Amino acid sequence: MTDGEVVDADELTPEAAVRPQHLIVTIFGRYVRAHGGEIRIADLIEMMGALGVDPGVVRSSVSRLKQRGILVAEGGGAYRLAPSLDEVFAAGDRRIFEPRRAQLDEPWLLASFSVPESERPVRHRLRRLLQRLGFGQVSGGLWVAPGQLVDETASALRSAGLDGYVELFLGSRVSSEPLEDAVREWWDLSAMEPLYRGFVDAFREEIDESDESAAFAAHVRAITQWRRLVYLDPGLPLGILPQGWVGVEAGQLFARLHARLEPHAERFVTSVMS
Repeated sequence: MTDGEVVDADELTPEAAVRPQHLIVTIFGRYVRAHGGEIRIADLIEMMGALGVDPGVVRSSVSRLKQRGILVAEGGGAYRLAPSLDEVFAAGDRRIFEPRRAQLDEPWLLASFSVPESERPVRHRLRRLLQRLGFGQVSGGLWVAPGQLVDETASALRSAGLDGYVELFLGSRVSSEPLEDAVREWWDLSAMEPLYRGFVDAFREEIDESDESAAFAAHVRAITQWRRLVYLDPGLPLGILPQGWVGVEAGQLFARLHARLEPHAERFVTSVMS
């Protein structure tokens, strides 16, 4: 499982709404992990209240996340992330808070697989995993991504038990077709653009940082929406993206929001969990 799998693939669309489950995952991933790893349901309800979510909805969302194996119950009405997800969320942190765009002279990562028809479910799992990691599809069994994803990809394949089906290669492209044209075939840039634009439009207004609960709510919402985007765009080189690519503006906006809001949001979390 990758952090992208916390959000279903069909929810990575401009029309997809952020659901309470997504917000809860963000709270656990960014805050609960940093405060001992577990949280009482009453404290989680208070935090979600700052986001305008009713207690009943919080409880039902937690129940669903538990059924999906994302949360596990502890004694005393507390919950934590499943231990198996530690590496998943560490990789997610790197994508979200340590972003990097590949350079044109860096190698590409190729993932090649051939799965027998008798193992069609394996083929489906492989494609979904590569898609969630941000790979573009060159052909049915050949996928491509910036080379910087090699370690994350190898780890994700091992964790999913799929590494035996895939060969990974690092190399350069020598085809005569312009790389910009090929990238538009491998990745759906037209689908990414409205998501980036939606993020910019949603968070361009100033936020009252003196209200720590409001700062917390804005921070959680920003991370939750940004988490979707970093698994659609794997850090493609700017030189092959459309001029004035809105992803640059969105990335700068997220970095500013995170730097400004996190200290205030952290104080709110500390006051709730103390």
